[in-house]
Amino acid sequence: MSYRIPARTTRIETVVVNSRFIATAACADSVDAARRFIQTIRDEMPDATHHVYAFKIGFGSSVTEGMSDDGEPSGTAGPPVLAVLRGSDIGDVVVVVTRYFGGTKLGTGGLVRAYSGAARQVLAALPTELKIEKRLIGVTTPYHHFDRVQLLLHAHGATVDEKDFAAEVTVYATVPADELPALTREIENLTGGQATVVLLDATA
Repeated sequence: MSYRIPARTTRIETVVVNSRFIATAACADSVDAARRFIQTIRDEMPDATHHVYAFKIGFGSSVTEGMSDDGEPSGTAGPPVLAVLRGSDIGDVVVVVTRYFGGTKLGTGGLVRAYSGAARQVLAALPTELKIEKRLIGVTTPYHHFDRVQLLLHAHGATVDEKDFAAEVTVYATVPADELPALTREIENLTGGQATVVLLDATA
């Protein structure tokens, strides 16, 4: 599965009734990475009133989410930011909306609008790139099929990581997950079932 992820950290600042809302979005491919990023924002702006955040790790049916109102009235900050993330086509994303209170309370509706608006603006400005899920495979083949197996690997966008020359040749390669079924089928057809493709691991 491939999906869009943040290409670089992006920041947008807005002012709502004298309160500053500084939205920062970044890529995070794990909950630990998201929490580290949130902490860097807290460290960068320790005098801010609130650091509201939400994150969405993964994409599609396999997603881990998190959020915090960080002292704002319950449900007025974290959930609106997370709702914006859920409505986007971006995965592996974390957004921190930092607020400097300007002296005027915004009310429940005003807070929801301010935080969701800040999140929408930073996502609109956020450059993205395609994340392609990859798999690590091992292909064991007789020597007389080796060259053609290598050609098939390259044709399907695989990167050869290592080769082991023994009684047969084993090639270790990283291949886009979307290409794996066709690659496996073509290798089996090419070698008459003499070459075996073994899935070894998943990598990001």
